[in-house]
Amino acid sequence: MTGAEAILTLRALINNGDFQPYWDFHLTQDHARSTRTTRRSLPDQPCLQTSPTHLQWMAQQPSTGCDDVHMRVLMPVPDHDFDVTEVAVPWRILTDAGHEVVLATERAGTVPAADPRLLTGVIFGQLGAEAEPRTFYQQLAGTPEFTATVSWSEVDVDDFDGLLLPGGHAPGMRQYLGSETLQRQVARFWTLGRPVGAICHGVLVLARSEDPATGRSVLAQRRTTCLPKYMERIAYFSTAWRLGRYYRTYPAYVEDEVRATLDNPDTQFQRGPLELTRRGTATDDTPAFIVEDRNYLSARWPGDAYLFGRRYLALLEGTER
Repeated sequence: MTGAEAILTLRALINNGDFQPYWDFHLTQDHARSTRTTRRSLPDQPCLQTSPTHLQWMAQQPSTGCDDVHMRVLMPVPDHDFDVTEVAVPWRILTDAGHEVVLATERAGTVPAADPRLLTGVIFGQLGAEAEPRTFYQQLAGTPEFTATVSWSEVDVDDFDGLLLPGGHAPGMRQYLGSETLQRQVARFWTLGRPVGAICHGVLVLARSEDPATGRSVLAQRRTTCLPKYMERIAYFSTAWRLGRYYRTYPAYVEDEVRATLDNPDTQFQRGPLELTRRGTATDDTPAFIVEDRNYLSARWPGDAYLFGRRYLALLEGTER
């Protein structure tokens, strides 16, 4: 069944009130999913279970006409401590659409790991990732590509249609955020003019990547958002008594460092509406916020991940959603 046919089927199931029986059936079956490729060859992918809310979101999306166009997206990550939601949600959205996400670590073959506190709860079982992104992460960790990572230094960025830079705040993120090797590769990809997405601390990688033509940050003339200073401060001050500097990756706040790289930060930096607890979901973008400037998309925190993933997919496919 093609992507368009699947969407029409799901719409009919929901409209007829038959979605729950279908969902129950779906959970008890073993499906093999293979994809037809016209642009690049993709390995056969196992059928991954998804949630009812995510399936309902898929059913609401218009057909893009891109069922046979498969694109490759590079997603660099550190060896450990990346954000669960900011990696797993975009991965799931892109792979559900038939695209390939290639994980890159400092050394090829490294099996990466998310921040464990976000899987179990940062403090007293709270402040971690929501249930659905945790499920997506478990599914990602079970795929072949999770163990077949490529290296930052050896990857040929020209082989990819898009670049995604997730975030995270725990100490292990410094390996990724501070890598000059990765920054040079990101700067090379930036010159290609292809879709680039960055969320939360991931924007720091771009802020630190130097455009070889100008000697300035690749973000110097772009509009952007990132983890807002108020969010970082509140998370730090509310948990420092128990976790120390867990929420302070660097002495400087993310927002301050990003703003310092912009030509006109007062007009280019967009903080978005005040938000502390509500998160966007597969079916509700109300609390979410993103900034899109030509081929560049940015978001603030895990609460924006679903909207960020869907808008990045639209940017990648060149269609409106």
